[in-house]
Amino acid sequence: MPRDNSTSKVSRWDGHGREHVVRVRRTGVQRTISCDTCGWRRSAQFLPWLKAEEHLAEVHQATVDPSATRQPSR
Repeated sequence: MPRDNSTSKVSRWDGHGREHVVRVRRTGVQRTISCDTCGWRRSAQFLPWLKAEEHLAEVHQATVDPSATRQPSR
């Protein structure tokens, strides 16, 4: 049976303008989230992106979504 392998990321900036990234890896139904900044890892079956956002906010005080700050090009 083939396994569906994919990776996505959640990134946020802190108050000093540093970017912090948590990667969400999927292998079949299993999801693992890991922080590029501090090495934190956790398996998460449900809502891995929400757990990634919570980690960034609580541990790194990174709450600014870089995709929300982009200006439309003219």
